[in-house]
Amino acid sequence: MLIFYEDWMIMEMKITKVGKGGTVTIPASIRRRIGIEDGAQVIAEETEEGVLIRPAVTVPVEVYTSERKAEFLLSNAVDRPSYQAAKKIVRQMGLDPDSVPHVECDGIMIRDGSCVS
Repeated sequence: MLIFYEDWMIMEMKITKVGKGGTVTIPASIRRRIGIEDGAQVIAEETEEGVLIRPAVTVPVEVYTSERKAEFLLSNAVDRPSYQAAKKIVRQMGLDPDSVPHVECDGIMIRDGSCVS
């Protein structure tokens, strides 16, 4: 069944069944139109009218290792005192600052990433 709204929006409505464990099959024509692919995550949200199922937006999260955190600390130091403080924190993390790949800046770091005295 197609439903027309204000002469421009077409919505498709199909009846489907709830299977074992609450599984609901979204008809392929609807999945294609709204961009839900096999294995995609969706959000099931309770509304006053019933249940709304919509695509979920997921963002991969990077889990930083201690070495990567140490690299950030050392590379983002903007002057000699902050670099020395970063080295101290890295040592407290149980790492050798000299073995962590990073950009060392004895002066002030400027916008393009280069260092000046």
